[in-house]
Amino acid sequence: MSEIRPFPNAPQIKIDPRRIFIGIGVVFIAIGLFSGIYQVPANSVAVVQRFGGYLKTAEPGLHFKLPWGIDQITIVEVERRQKLEFGTATQGASNQYQYEEDYNEQQREKNMVTGDLNAVLVEWEIQYHVEEPIAYVFNVRDPLPTLRDLAEAVMREVVGDRTVDEVLTIGRQEMELKALERLQALTNGLKMGVHIDQIQLGDVNPPAGVKASFNEVNSSQQERESLINQASGEYNRVVPRARGEAVQKTSTAEGYAAKRVNEAEGDATRFKALLAEYLKAPEVTKKRIYLETMSKVLPSVPGKIILDEKASSFLPLMNLRQPAPQPPAADPKLPAR
Repeated sequence: MSEIRPFPNAPQIKIDPRRIFIGIGVVFIAIGLFSGIYQVPANSVAVVQRFGGYLKTAEPGLHFKLPWGIDQITIVEVERRQKLEFGTATQGASNQYQYEEDYNEQQREKNMVTGDLNAVLVEWEIQYHVEEPIAYVFNVRDPLPTLRDLAEAVMREVVGDRTVDEVLTIGRQEMELKALERLQALTNGLKMGVHIDQIQLGDVNPPAGVKASFNEVNSSQQERESLINQASGEYNRVVPRARGEAVQKTSTAEGYAAKRVNEAEGDATRFKALLAEYLKAPEVTKKRIYLETMSKVLPSVPGKIILDEKASSFLPLMNLRQPAPQPPAADPKLPAR
């Protein structure tokens, strides 16, 4: 029997192994070249590692790295302020460590005990940015979970050092500053390369069972503060005015006293001078004093008559001051003549 071939006239294809290896090498090199190109966003830098060791820090833009795991790139956002939330959650966050997705874990975070052994629910957030990217990448294995744990520990410490009234009312700002100072000191001690920009307290409430009582207490305290402010305003309005009036009256009295003293001193000086003149010429001085006194007294005396000492009678002169007689009025009932 003869051998039957399915395609007796088909051409023979010869495969060269060298071309196969060359093609595979070209594809491999092309993949390596394309995988070696990376881009750093505008608000970030790239920490480049070669065989696990630090190589350089790449600025924003396009860069090339050795492929196949020789160079490793870690993108670190250094120009963006980030935040971590505790006891609450803002949906849609790009940072997976920004908040706890588990509701029970959120409740655990905000349940705290104050220094006077009262329970309180505290929500807060921290805002931070990466200040030293090399320290952020190398000094701490998991920086964001570590930062969350540190922030929670610091806030529990701050709340535990204060009474429930301070936590709920007057101590919020002081607590924020104290927590910021303490958390920054801890991150600096661990050399995390993170700068804490701000710590903000959110809702701070007592547990649901005693919330109504705490609200009544807060309302009373607010009313007390309102009355104190009103009293202070009235004090600031009345007291300065009274002080001004007192100063004015004091100044008036001092001026009057100075005036009276000066007048008394002037009168004393005048009397001494007059006495000296009287001792020199008593008659002349008495006559001058008499004339001066009369010149002051007579103008104020009404209806005065001055007579010569040689006049024989006072009555004829008195008749001159009588008014002239008036004719009687005509009777309207009588006929006119």
